[in-house]
Amino acid sequence: MASFNKVILMGNLTRDPELRYTPKGTAIAKIGVAVNRVWTNEAGEKKEEVTFVDVDVFGRTAENVGQYMRKGRPIMIEGRLKLDQWDDKATGAKRSKLGVIAETVQFLGSAPGAGEGAPPAAPRPARPAAAAGAPAAEPVEGDGPPESDDVPF
Repeated sequence: MASFNKVILMGNLTRDPELRYTPKGTAIAKIGVAVNRVWTNEAGEKKEEVTFVDVDVFGRTAENVGQYMRKGRPIMIEGRLKLDQWDDKATGAKRSKLGVIAETVQFLGSAPGAGEGAPPAAPRPARPAAAAGAPAAEPVEGDGPPESDDVPF
């Protein structure tokens, strides 16, 4: 039986991206995304819940996220779930955290300084195609996560 691991998230950044590089030069951007869900309960009251998701972005896409995205900006992430497990150094207890490894990223909303009344821009890829004549935000070979020993945090 085959497995399938795909996640699509659309929300707002909870903090400015944290951009670092592995010793081999691979860019890694750590971002937080807040995803809201609004519904009406049986009593007719509007309810809202927010889910906070940690996302890792790699390669050239990570550099673009670090350069163009800031806290509060809307973003869409397509990727896969990843479970990190470790031993807590202080207590020795087993710890785990579910996060997302981004495979594609789209910047949403209007560009900064577009003006208050301007309509939001169409979603655009994380790699600006016009800038260097590069193709749109297709995953680039080598954009995947580096070996765990290379990750600087």
